[in-house]
Amino acid sequence: MKLYKLNTHTRGCNKSYDADLVMNLKDHPNANVGDVVEIYAPDEENGTHLLLQITEFNGSCGRDVISIESGIANAFKMRPYSNVVMRIVKPADVALDSIEITFKDQYMGRSEMWRLKTYLTDTCVYVNKKIDYNDMQIRCQVYEMWSQGERVASGVITEDTKIVFRSSTSMVYLFLQMSSEMWDFDIHGDLYFEKAVNGFLTELFQKWRKLSCNHEVTIVLFSRTFYAAKSLDEFPEHMRDCLQQDYKGRFYEDFYRVAIQNERCDDWCTVLGQLRKLFTSYQATVLRYHERENMKIPPATNSSATQGNFLEVLNISLNTFEKHYLDRTFDRTGQLSVVITPGVGVFSVDRELTNITKQRIIDNGVGSDLVCVGEQPLHAVPLLKFHNKDTTLTSADDYSLPHWINLSFYSTNKKIAYSSFIPRIKLPLFGSQLTLHDGVGEGEGEENEGHFLSCNQSEYKHNSLFDYDAYDEQIFQPLPAQSTCSLQRVVRAKKTSVPSLETYAYRNNDWENLTPTQIPAMRRKMSDPDIHHGTSAMLAALQPDTTNLSESLASEKNARRTIVSIAPIVRPGRALINPFDPSQVTIKLTSNRRRWTHIFPKGPTGVLIQQHHYQAVPAKPTQAGQQRPLQQIQSNNNNDQEDYGCANGEQYDRVSSHSLLSKSASSQSFVMGDEHIDFFKRRQNSPMNPLPANVPNLTATQAKSYLWGATGEQEWTPAITTVKHLRPIVEGEHHHLGSLEALRALDPPPDAEAGGGRGKIIIGVDWKSLTIPACLPITTDYFPDKRSLNNDYVISDYTLLPDDVNHDYAQSRAVYRKPLSTEEVCKEIVSQRLAQGFQLIVVDEKPPTAGGCSSGSAVQPVKLSRETNKEYLLSIGRIFHKISLSGSVITVTGYRPRHPYPPINVDYRYRFHAPQHETYEISGVNFTTEKLENFNWNHMDLYICTRGDVDYPLMESLKYWRYRMYLLPRENIVSKIASCQRCDIFPDVTADNTREQVEDFVRLIEAVSKLKRQYARKARHDTPRITEKHHNQLNSPQQSINVRPKLENGRIPRIFPATDAAAAAGVAARDDQDDGFPVDIKFSPNATLPEIFEAMKHPVNGVGFFSQTQSLPSCTFVAYDALMWLKTRLNNGRHPLDLLEAMRKERMICHASGDWKKPVVPGFVFYYVVQQDKNAKDYAPPLDDYSAFVNEWLEIEFQGCSFLWHDEPVTTPVPNFLRDSPAPQSWTETSSNKRVYRQSHLEIDVNQKSDRMEWGHVKHHTVLQPRFAFEIVVEWVTSSGPIVADLIGGWMRKANQFNFLVSVPADPMAEPFTKKSDPLRGPIFIPLCTTFLPNGAALFDEFPEESRSDRMLFFQEAILGKFGFLPCVLEKKYSVGKDLPKEYQYVHCTGNMFALIRCATNNYQVESPILKEANVTRCVYGHTNNTNVPKKVGFLWAWNHMIPNKKWKAQTINNSADGELFQLKMLKDFREFCSNSDQRLSTFWTQSQELKRRAQKFEFNNNNTEENKMK
Repeated sequence: MKLYKLNTHTRGCNKSYDADLVMNLKDHPNANVGDVVEIYAPDEENGTHLLLQITEFNGSCGRDVISIESGIANAFKMRPYSNVVMRIVKPADVALDSIEITFKDQYMGRSEMWRLKTYLTDTCVYVNKKIDYNDMQIRCQVYEMWSQGERVASGVITEDTKIVFRSSTSMVYLFLQMSSEMWDFDIHGDLYFEKAVNGFLTELFQKWRKLSCNHEVTIVLFSRTFYAAKSLDEFPEHMRDCLQQDYKGRFYEDFYRVAIQNERCDDWCTVLGQLRKLFTSYQATVLRYHERENMKIPPATNSSATQGNFLEVLNISLNTFEKHYLDRTFDRTGQLSVVITPGVGVFSVDRELTNITKQRIIDNGVGSDLVCVGEQPLHAVPLLKFHNKDTTLTSADDYSLPHWINLSFYSTNKKIAYSSFIPRIKLPLFGSQLTLHDGVGEGEGEENEGHFLSCNQSEYKHNSLFDYDAYDEQIFQPLPAQSTCSLQRVVRAKKTSVPSLETYAYRNNDWENLTPTQIPAMRRKMSDPDIHHGTSAMLAALQPDTTNLSESLASEKNARRTIVSIAPIVRPGRALINPFDPSQVTIKLTSNRRRWTHIFPKGPTGVLIQQHHYQAVPAKPTQAGQQRPLQQIQSNNNNDQEDYGCANGEQYDRVSSHSLLSKSASSQSFVMGDEHIDFFKRRQNSPMNPLPANVPNLTATQAKSYLWGATGEQEWTPAITTVKHLRPIVEGEHHHLGSLEALRALDPPPDAEAGGGRGKIIIGVDWKSLTIPACLPITTDYFPDKRSLNNDYVISDYTLLPDDVNHDYAQSRAVYRKPLSTEEVCKEIVSQRLAQGFQLIVVDEKPPTAGGCSSGSAVQPVKLSRETNKEYLLSIGRIFHKISLSGSVITVTGYRPRHPYPPINVDYRYRFHAPQHETYEISGVNFTTEKLENFNWNHMDLYICTRGDVDYPLMESLKYWRYRMYLLPRENIVSKIASCQRCDIFPDVTADNTREQVEDFVRLIEAVSKLKRQYARKARHDTPRITEKHHNQLNSPQQSINVRPKLENGRIPRIFPATDAAAAAGVAARDDQDDGFPVDIKFSPNATLPEIFEAMKHPVNGVGFFSQTQSLPSCTFVAYDALMWLKTRLNNGRHPLDLLEAMRKERMICHASGDWKKPVVPGFVFYYVVQQDKNAKDYAPPLDDYSAFVNEWLEIEFQGCSFLWHDEPVTTPVPNFLRDSPAPQSWTETSSNKRVYRQSHLEIDVNQKSDRMEWGHVKHHTVLQPRFAFEIVVEWVTSSGPIVADLIGGWMRKANQFNFLVSVPADPMAEPFTKKSDPLRGPIFIPLCTTFLPNGAALFDEFPEESRSDRMLFFQEAILGKFGFLPCVLEKKYSVGKDLPKEYQYVHCTGNMFALIRCATNNYQVESPILKEANVTRCVYGHTNNTNVPKKVGFLWAWNHMIPNKKWKAQTINNSADGELFQLKMLKDFREFCSNSDQRLSTFWTQSQELKRRAQKFEFNNNNTEENKMK
């Protein structure tokens, strides 16, 4: 065994030492680059072995010396200058089964994950290795690796390795269920609320901090209130809007209190105090919310956890999560909703809502965790009990064990000195305590877990004498021989309230008389299509429902007689589930069942395990001394390792306990009946012991899967317990585990002495899922068999010939772009499906192993070795796609279910209270399953083939990603507000930067269009300019009459004193040199058009032309540049725009597309010089295709800034709402282009970093107007998150001198009852006081009635203008035959908040037009159902949740008393202004009236002067 001397090196210090491992080729003549070597200390054969890959050889490294990167050497405890053994190993021997990779602060889409997986295949990794994938600009780190059932420290990623991606910056929703148990005490004397907040949340936040997670968190408290009422008439009018009725006819209302919304914090502990404050008043507020004086309200009670709104909460988070493509951010990936309940994991639910929730959670790939702080029950949980609408005595309860909820039980670390007893049930209440408060819900006794045994005290004692075991044996015995299938069952009585039916029947000896004919036939819906109807030995013993704990158990003899005397009734449907022994039921394997399984590591026995549910599964003992090349990781290698599942001495998952029940004899001790034994014998045949190769996942359970548990491969046993500090070590069973002893020595259990119980199994908290949630895996392993494919699926296929399609489309484009090759198209088609939630199916091609029934895959994927022949299988839900590439033909085959589930739609109403709101407002939302089979994949595939051609536009139904931004003028507002103490200071303090902002904008659009100029323009801002601020200081009241707004409509006027004409002239004079063009001449007043034109064409002193660019003709310029160039050279009254238009008519210039009909439009619009030398070598003709041209280039008209290139007469600043004829609200009504938005093609990978073809589209406003928000939206499907982020980051840096880009949500106001809105966000309504005039006079009385509603809007707009809000132009919502109310939206100039004003067209006090409108108005404007109540006038205010709140928090007003947040100060001050406190509103009104009076007087004087001159 040759030894080598070990050196260490630091990466980057020396170019020749840039790899993890450096060695000399002469020492290793047989080694090649790419080989994997194993390095370990000779004296520690069983110690840590390190695997590294040879990436290069280095001659400068001495003989018999190897050098390792120093960080790796430290982590693996390898001392420099020591001797080590190094040998080449086969990658297959050290292959990893699964690897977990964490990433942070970036958006990684599913197609990027797939590309990263491909990139990592055949590479060697070790714990904490940092991975930089430069092609996609992805940074991530190796977190944990598993091989052959053990956690290891290094290994090789192969084709078969499952890669799990975990994000430490996810979107996390934490829901606290405030059910009645929150106010109960647990066994340690703490309230369950304290256990949840001081215990669980505190620990969770500490773990987040330790791992430096930066999740975006929303915390919601929720509960359900029941009202004791028989009919709706008992409720007063104001309560009826939101009441719902359950299946028993009880009235209830659901409340949601949003405590924290979309926040990121470094330290979350401050939030705990906030939650405690909310807790103290929560119950009183919710139960007494509707109380009014002199009004009777039905008594209200808080529901128990079981009866609560658990599924509704999950759906509410899904409504937000499924819109992830709308409000895309580039610094987070992943979605998680966590429900924290004081219950025990049992919920009473509606069957339809369960089906919707299950389908949506699985389809959307959202992690859903349930954390119970109650004691763990003795049966399998989570358990959903379906509402039983059948009230006949014989109907049995039906249950479901959802595998799509990840369950954790949290227990505190408190130890009781005198007892180590762990309770597993809440003891029942006795006697008088059974009665409910105020007699709420007569039928509720059976539902309330307080009434755990519904019988009176004497019966309870009496029952305890029965022989339970004999009864159980009877109940669980296999059905008689003649029953051949699972459809027969013994009739049992439904549990009833006191006394129970069976007791009653037994006492009266009535059982013999009860014949099947008297019992109605069973009616039962199919609850879960996955439940298997089989005749296997296990299923023959399907149990009747044994969970009705209230049944008094009769003595053995009577029990026997009961069962025998009632003939079994054959009923359609399926076996009921017995929650006390769920392993009895297996279910048909489906793709849903296997959707998440690839995030679980394979345990020592070869089945997938959840690390916080350590399960008992039988296995054969491993052969002694089986040495493995990969060694267990030392616990101190990875500091974070402590955090998952072992923070409090739960070291269990680090020890590879091969099985808690390694001997088949002991397995029987867990079994509750003989029928299990066959099953275990069957399991024994399957190769469940750790095999050296990857065991196919589904060996023994190939076509079946357990009903319980997220993996479907772990068995539920009654020994699961929530206690911590118990290690799953069964004494004396680990002597054969080879290298484990070494590991145990390294990692002693902190609480070893606590493990008193033999074979105790731990179910704890899945901390890993709650701190770094896993993203939906990109691979799965289920594909239906041939028979099922033919019988149950509809098959459709189409072929694509990318080369032919590409050839045609690439030629017709304005800008030629290299088309995608057939292989790239194929890869992109797969990428798109992954991005929409599909998973790649990895089908094992090994022949099925003994004992495993093969799934007989209908399609065996061809190995991906031959380049031209590839086949990919993908699935989502019950939809399967096969994509095969053969030569230059791509065939897409779709399999969709022949009998799809019918679409279900649930209409849900609730009350929610968001931060800064004052009340619980009504909202409504729809929960609906999406028909995934309706997605138009053909359109999407053609979009990819044609590289995004206009013939195949992105449609809303394709769920493309988008990033929406507003370009806003940069103002340093916060400091100004701090100095003023008031926030309505805007028109006065903002400088007139219109010129700079427009120049900045031109630079930004040039960057977006990737244009360069032939001659760089000199810096434009080098001369000092008198800004408006200076004038305002000189401005006296007399001078302010003669002002002119620079916007034509004078909406938010900028002051410019006319008396300062000299100063203004001075500005103009200095401006001559300030337009960025060298000044050479001034034109004489009578210069002819050709002379001006010749000067314009001058290569140095003319208008700056763009350098040659594909599809732009030579000598192209922008209209804005030409106007500014002309302005500095014309000194008489000639208008630059008229001159350009005259040149166009003379055919000197033309629109750059070659279209002669396009007039000259001021703005960023391309024109070119027509009269140029056509024979010059750099001459390029125009395209002569206007539509192709505008698809490639952004063109934007400028409005409201014509004063920049032409002096305009001064007008008077009468506020718009007081003018005789008010100016229109926005440019949409005056612009030459009626379209609000235009879309252009966008090349996304500007820095050519990506290894895929990336493109998208940019949608933008067609008009730029100063003091308006300018909207830009980037849209894409075929791009990678990090590359798009890079592009937009570049834009933001470009535009940041006088403007800035801010990210805004797709639906800023999130109004209730609107389709796409986030159910837990909503606008704040701020009423406007309209009665401040003396003697109660109405506003605008002096104007005609039809103009009053518009004037009201303009008055509100003027108020918003004072607070610094800018209008946002939106597309009109067209609706047929309905007069929609006018509404205008505004964004604050800091980008932090939005406002909306709305008014119906005729009069601002109107009836609501339709129900939906009524709802919106009612819930937002705080109204009741009565639509005749006049609408209040006011504003809707919403926060911009797309701004990370670290920026939010940075904007504190430092000199305010408590470092008040700028946003909250704005809201407070705005509310005060609108309510006319300190007469601020009436002062504003009188000032406006005064302005109007003076303007009229000034006009009158002017007219008189002119008349005198005439005379």
